Amino acid sequence: MIDIQQLLLLQQVIDYIEQHIQEEIDPENLANMAGYSPYHFYRVFQKHTGYTLMDYVVKRKLQYALHELVNGKKIIQIAMDYGFETHAGFTKAFKKCFGSPPSFYKIHCPKSLPQKLDLISIHQKNTGGIVMQPMIVKRPSFTVAGKTFPINIGNVSFTRDAPAIWDQEGLADGSIERFLYQSLAPKRHGEYCINLSPSAAEDKFIYLFAVDLDSDTSLPDGLTPLQIPAATYALFRTPLVEVEKFASAIKGTWKYILEDWFPQSSYEVDEDAFDFEYYDEHCHHWDYDKVYMEIHIPIKERG
Repeated sequence: MIDIQQLLLLQQVIDYIEQHIQEEIDPENLANMAGYSPYHFYRVFQKHTGYTLMDYVVKRKLQYALHELVNGKKIIQIAMDYGFETHAGFTKAFKKCFGSPPSFYKIHCPKSLPQKLDLISIHQKNTGGIVMQPMIVKRPSFTVAGKTFPINIGNVSFTRDAPAIWDQEGLADGSIERFLYQSLAPKRHGEYCINLSPSAAEDKFIYLFAVDLDSDTSLPDGLTPLQIPAATYALFRTPLVEVEKFASAIKGTWKYILEDWFPQSSYEVDEDAFDFEYYDEHCHHWDYDKVYMEIHIPIKERG
């Protein structure tokens, strides 16, 4: 059960961080603001956001800094404005946080400011943590192949609208997945879940469970190939969660994207391409204590 009062107190802290994003943030001051001891405050903050307090502060600083970088500000000035003191210090912090240098992320950053965070809305969506800004990625055309699952269901527009089909024969026991890897032997590991139904379809949902189809691979009978057109995607990662919370985190992230992120962004869905879910080894709960997957949504600038 969500402690609304606790979330409201944390929301005040998050709003304060946003309003003072270029200033030095004192953790004890934030704890006092929320009315907790520092130890208890740090635990409560991580529980409700999925981040330690200072990891969150640094990541938000870097997201705002990246927005300024995209809009032409010099890195040395940005570094000073956000308290990193040197160009090298800023770059090191950025690489530690995002895994890539600012020059790489500059190419893939949304043009709009990072969305204001609403903790109550996020927890109502049950994402399992905060969904950070997506990467904006241009992908050339590529081909996948897999097994289709026609299901009689109406009003399906996005992959997120699919019913829980993981209990379908061949998926629950992993036999379809094993067959795809054995017969197609894709160079890259990862599964795609794609809605093939046109937006005009009212009574049927066609779900494709697929892997990459490499150009030199012959297609066995019974599998469906699909060429994904070149497109620009907003690439979201679900928050890191324990496996028992994975399904709800995926559903909640979809709701966040469509109900919160899109309305505040400068983008709209590109209806000429496919949205899809992508699952690689990071969703293997036998390898990782916490898991995540990716949601790729084709986008274009609002007209």
